[in-house]
Amino acid sequence: MLSTDLRDNVLVVRVEEKRIDASKAPKFKDEITRCIEAGQNQIVLDLSQVDFIDSSGLGALVTCLKRLGPKGSLAVAGATGAVSRLFTLTRMDRVFALHPNVDTAVEQLSA
Repeated sequence: MLSTDLRDNVLVVRVEEKRIDASKAPKFKDEITRCIEAGQNQIVLDLSQVDFIDSSGLGALVTCLKRLGPKGSLAVAGATGAVSRLFTLTRMDRVFALHPNVDTAVEQLSA
């Protein structure tokens, strides 16, 4: 479901699924939580391959952000189409830093 890559002390997590829905959200949340518990506190979530996120998926993202707390950052990169609209519609674009691509997000978090 996820692949990871460390770039400039920022963990890039690429979601390799088309959907983050109720059936996949718990595993998604658990995998991100393991990264956080392993000491990663600067995370870029690459959603460029994701076409759909439901409320369960969005809830998993919020849980991960809360788990990071004030000492960490979770940025979203590559959200397009329905996924981007969901962030805007739910006003989560005010909660998460949204970036057009991974490079821009990594640059911002590593600055």
